[in-house]
Amino acid sequence: RSPLKVYVKTAIAHVPLGITAALLYWKHIAPMPEIIVTFHQNLYQSSTTVDLVNPFRPVLHTMHFLLPAPVVVAAAIAAAVWLAGQAGMVTLRWPGWRADTPAGVLVLAVLVIAVAVALLYRAWGALRTAPRRLAELRRGRRRRRGYEALTRGMVAVAAGDVAEARAEARRADGLLDELPLTMLLSAQAAQLDGDEAAARKYFAAMLERPETEFLGLRGLLLHAGREGDSDAAFRLANRAYRLKPNAPWVLNALFDLQIRKGEWRQAENVVRRAVRRKVIPRAQGRRRRAILFHEQSLQAEAAGQGASALELSRKAFRLAPGMVEVAARLASLQTGKGAARDAMKTIEKAWARAPHPQLGRLYAGIRADEDALARVKRFEKLLNLRPDHLESHAAFAEVAVEAKLWGTARGHLEKALGDISDGDAPARIFRMMAALEEAEHDDKEAAEAWLMRAGTAKPDEVWLCRDCHTQSLAWTPMCQRCQAFDTLEWLSPSPIGAFIADPPLGGPAPERPELGGGTDVDRPNPER
Repeated sequence: RSPLKVYVKTAIAHVPLGITAALLYWKHIAPMPEIIVTFHQNLYQSSTTVDLVNPFRPVLHTMHFLLPAPVVVAAAIAAAVWLAGQAGMVTLRWPGWRADTPAGVLVLAVLVIAVAVALLYRAWGALRTAPRRLAELRRGRRRRRGYEALTRGMVAVAAGDVAEARAEARRADGLLDELPLTMLLSAQAAQLDGDEAAARKYFAAMLERPETEFLGLRGLLLHAGREGDSDAAFRLANRAYRLKPNAPWVLNALFDLQIRKGEWRQAENVVRRAVRRKVIPRAQGRRRRAILFHEQSLQAEAAGQGASALELSRKAFRLAPGMVEVAARLASLQTGKGAARDAMKTIEKAWARAPHPQLGRLYAGIRADEDALARVKRFEKLLNLRPDHLESHAAFAEVAVEAKLWGTARGHLEKALGDISDGDAPARIFRMMAALEEAEHDDKEAAEAWLMRAGTAKPDEVWLCRDCHTQSLAWTPMCQRCQAFDTLEWLSPSPIGAFIADPPLGGPAPERPELGGGTDVDRPNPER
């Protein structure tokens, strides 16, 4: 056979021996103080003594970090093959001790010892870590059972199964160390069972831990809302706002509580943050801020701060020029300051967006000393701004009647009754026709006929809450009955149905059933 083939086969056969020898050296022999190995060469009848540890320690240390693993393994295999081919004896000298043995026997002995030591080391390591691993196994099993109980408890809460929810809550509490989840499940189970005192106890316990404080605040806030304790709810909402000022439910709840207390300036800051965090649409945020500036203007005027009231009213109008009450407020302040031209511009700008009878009456009263014909001429501008709107023709007809322009007034009232309203004009237009018949012709029979038609016509528009359908005599930022914010709309109520009168002035308004209601309504027309 070829010597090359013999060498290759021998090298392959000694691969495990080479790897073991290399590992043995680095792991066990290198730390030893000194081993002197003497090779006796029979051919030359001479001996060579080599220190295998100290001379080669720096070199092997460098190879361990610089040479890649395949090179080290190849070198170990080559060394093992070379060692196996040596026919000499190996002499081991230790201080006060000497041993002579064939090289192959030594290597085999070292290999056996290394394997035995490795197995003993592994066994010792397994025994040493067995308690810890068993404890981890037990904890993992308890955690898995706890999460299963927690999941079943949540499902029971969603299904309304009180007994199952409480049982799983107790089981999860005994198996898990994660108090936030178990306390939440226990609180929800207590609420489901109607035990508000127990639920409050769990939520109050959550306040003692930083990781559960926010969750506990929400539970207590909802509890205070159901109990009608607005002061406690306000304190809790402010505390939650300090913890997480960008949480959507915190912003909505705090805003709702602030407007109930009349803290309009603080509520405006909350709205600005809500818009930045995209909790509410930008158009809704502008409308809310306009209402809040409007209310601040009323407060400033009541405090005798006329200049501040006017500036706040301007801010409100810039944000929502189509809001009737905002425009009417600014025009009234401007008229009181003697700025009649500015007041007319304000009403004209608002009229182009949302004509309203209140704006028409203010526009007529800006110049009280002008004659009737001059007023008709001035109202032509409002008519031209919105010629397609019923209010434009109704307002123009009213000043035309005052100027005794009967034909002009009749023409515009007929437009309001016909094409403009599609035959569905409110009752007040019919009453205006009755007044025109009596003023122009003194025709009481015709006037009576128009009044009869007014009785069957659509009711006049009123400020109507879209949530509870309560009618209000004037616009207010909050419904006097349900306390919903910005829900009053200028609408014609249904001619059939129950009408809820306004509560007496100064009387207590009933609390709303939940916090945050009425503050998240997306209105399709923000400048109604």
